[in-house]
Amino acid sequence: MKQALLRVMRASGLFATFRRANQHKILILTYHRFGEQPKKGVTHARAFAEQLEYLRAHYTIVPLSAVDRHLLEGEPLPAAPAAITIDDGYLDAYEVAFPLLRRYRAPATLFAATDFIDGRGWLWTDKLRYVKAQLSGSSFPLDVDRANADLKRLPDDEKERRITMMAKGAGVAVPALPPDDYRALSWDQAREMTNGGVEIGSHTVTHPILTHVDPTQLEYELCRSRDRLEHMLDREVTLFCYPNGDHNTHVRNAVARAGYHVAVTTECGLNDRVSDPLALRRVHTERDLSHFIQSTSGFEQFKTGFRSSTGLRLAH
Repeated sequence: MKQALLRVMRASGLFATFRRANQHKILILTYHRFGEQPKKGVTHARAFAEQLEYLRAHYTIVPLSAVDRHLLEGEPLPAAPAAITIDDGYLDAYEVAFPLLRRYRAPATLFAATDFIDGRGWLWTDKLRYVKAQLSGSSFPLDVDRANADLKRLPDDEKERRITMMAKGAGVAVPALPPDDYRALSWDQAREMTNGGVEIGSHTVTHPILTHVDPTQLEYELCRSRDRLEHMLDREVTLFCYPNGDHNTHVRNAVARAGYHVAVTTECGLNDRVSDPLALRRVHTERDLSHFIQSTSGFEQFKTGFRSSTGLRLAH
């Protein structure tokens, strides 16, 4: 029923009306994983191609550095600007997304966790996903999304202890380095992407929740990651992404001191000329084109405001 209503709303031109009304706002899109086969939590290559085609038809795709110059220096942006961001630095960003970005001549920004690319370890959020994958057909209960949400509240040492304990309880040994499904791209691949129109920004060193680290680690995560990226890519790095989107005034000010110009969150919404450049909103990509068109149009922000002011619900 909801899907049918969504198609009617799209066919009626409602989302196009919202898109045109918001053409002077800045759309920043969030992606993480990509795949050639449909899979939960992964943007299918065919869906990504559809989305790029839609963006090419209705927006001007700009690099995030252009948003940086617009907000900090007043450099004008074209109407209906859209910036593509990819978090973490998985290998599939290179193998699946990058060829499509080149095909559609679409600039993008990849936010990389430097220890991940250096091959020093996993992104911790993947370890329980790996455990769950090894339990196919098992009756062992493991709600990965809920467990990871709980783990995000813990200090790093306790987080790793809990992961080890849960894996041991499930009878699964977590390897020291991630297997292929969870692997990062290489520095050579990152350099190829930067030469092909993809900017690389920092996503810290070890991908911790920055609101839960002490000042020494916070400075290390921000400065060491930037230094490593600039050394390996021979380019200035001024773009940052908060792991899990978590930030507060203390973290935001540390990001500014570390020399970053722009930082993106996971807070959903569009941006404008008065947005804080170190707390930019993004729009999460959706599983099908109709939902993608709805979420990118600005209708979601309207719907949220409408709900809060009236207590009524709209289709989603």
